[in-house]
Amino acid sequence: MNLLIEWEYVVAAPIENDLCTRIRRSEQALMAHHEAVLRTYGLTMTQYTVLLTLSREGGMSGAQLARSCGVTQQSMSSVLTNMETKGLIRRETSPVHAKVQIATLTGEGQVLRDRAYQEVVVLERALTDAFTPAEHASLCALLERATTVLIQQTRHASTPPTG
Repeated sequence: MNLLIEWEYVVAAPIENDLCTRIRRSEQALMAHHEAVLRTYGLTMTQYTVLLTLSREGGMSGAQLARSCGVTQQSMSSVLTNMETKGLIRRETSPVHAKVQIATLTGEGQVLRDRAYQEVVVLERALTDAFTPAEHASLCALLERATTVLIQQTRHASTPPTG
């Protein structure tokens, strides 16, 4: 198919058939649900992700958490300051690098993570129950493949053309 014919097909096709649109709609629905649930606990999605990440990985620097949560280091610094003020995390100087602060969960942070998780997991269970085990495995594999393509295309798009 040449590019002109392909473009005409894309323009004429309903937007609902666009795979990127479907992925985006799913992401928006997921985020809206999580944000509504987390708001009742006084948490943002990033703060909740920090709580989960620290519970799974242990102490981490702000830079590590920023990468893990997909935000800038500047944003993470603000998030961690807010969480420390709320008593959800504590930060201590790294024994390896004097300029690096390592964040860890406090007991209060663990309790809040557990309480919020009990509600967030309801959606995970509902989604899992909506598919047969084979469909679930297939969907997970397809989403992983789609994520790989999206990451590759993002890297490609951010590389300046040569020539």
